[in-house]
Amino acid sequence: MKRPFLLLLLLVIFFQVRAQFVGAPAEYVKSLTPEWKGERFPDGRPRVPDVLLERLKNVSIEEAWGYLRNRGYQNQFEGDWIVLHPDQPMTGRVVTAQYMPLRPDLEKIIREQGKKEGRTQQGGTNSWPIDVLIEGDIYVADSYGKIVDGTLIGDNLGNSIYARSKRGIIFYGSVRDQEGLEEIVGFNGWIKGSDPSYIQQMSLTAINVPVRIGRATVLPGDVVLAKKYGVIFIPAHLLADLVINAEVTALRDEFGHQRLREGKYKPGQIDSAWSDEIKKDFMNWLSKYPGKLPMSKEELDNYFKERNW
Repeated sequence: MKRPFLLLLLLVIFFQVRAQFVGAPAEYVKSLTPEWKGERFPDGRPRVPDVLLERLKNVSIEEAWGYLRNRGYQNQFEGDWIVLHPDQPMTGRVVTAQYMPLRPDLEKIIREQGKKEGRTQQGGTNSWPIDVLIEGDIYVADSYGKIVDGTLIGDNLGNSIYARSKRGIIFYGSVRDQEGLEEIVGFNGWIKGSDPSYIQQMSLTAINVPVRIGRATVLPGDVVLAKKYGVIFIPAHLLADLVINAEVTALRDEFGHQRLREGKYKPGQIDSAWSDEIKKDFMNWLSKYPGKLPMSKEELDNYFKERNW
């Protein structure tokens, strides 16, 4: 009897706290991401380093997906997008927004709470998430797949988003003015549709709360890896390890392919657990790598110290 009562109590507390904000308080965001031990933004989101966001662009969707799945995170991918610029990958830190079909009494409460929080009262509430963006952020919205009359932004708001974040959007819903959005240099978007209608009968309910994006559960402060084949949402505390794992795997593949072309090893030797001879050869190959390695020597040394081949 104790466990159901405790669960009910926690749910009551959650909804009581949840009803008191549109933009989630920093302490609430911190409570969602306790495994992050680094710096945070004033809104509570993890402040992952910019250099990791840049390195993440070279990680494949499959590498990121495999890493997360092996650690129990099986619901972090969503595919089947319309991508404004498919050949331009995008990485960044998540700001979430949740939308629901409009209900007048709830909309009134949201407007009143937004006013208390200092949010602009002109125009629609769909501009509120844009106002909190900073450089490196990606605006991720659950607009429940609404296409007609569900267009969260057009090219005006798109320009505002890019001016603030130098990134773009991921909407489980739609946009208008797609042609104009595609003309914003540097801006990119992953959307479910486009329509000439304007937003109607929709209400923003929360900023920086957990949202569902198709198959994925997304938290504020997650890190996005968005490519033409899909989008992965990465918990901030796993990012550094995910990146270096993917980078070392890519280097191992490059080494293996080269040695196979040279005929030095047989496919079975490369595809199975490596012998001490191959490991030594790989480490020598790394020391003479013809380009710039993606990670520092210290990171590489720590990686091999902590892992069993």
